[in-house]
Amino acid sequence: MEPIAVISIFVLAVFVGFEVVSKVSSTLHTPLMSGANAIHGVILVGAIIVADHSSTNLELGFAVVAIVLATINMVGGFVVTDRMLEMFKGKKR
Repeated sequence: MEPIAVISIFVLAVFVGFEVVSKVSSTLHTPLMSGANAIHGVILVGAIIVADHSSTNLELGFAVVAIVLATINMVGGFVVTDRMLEMFKGKKR
């Protein structure tokens, strides 16, 4: 696949992802984070596999960026989910 096609797909994916996430209401956002954590785990594994099979520095660079962003998003999702679950626990005596 040509580099310009890969960059075009990446840019389109960024725009589509932003539009999808920005349309979710705040009341649904936190429960959806739990499901998103599983998806980002799969994305993280895929990015690691891509990094292993990369043949150029550009591919390796994109794979490393994907690994970092997926890790940040997955950890942040777990933090938000943990805070949400803390709200539903009873007060300690």
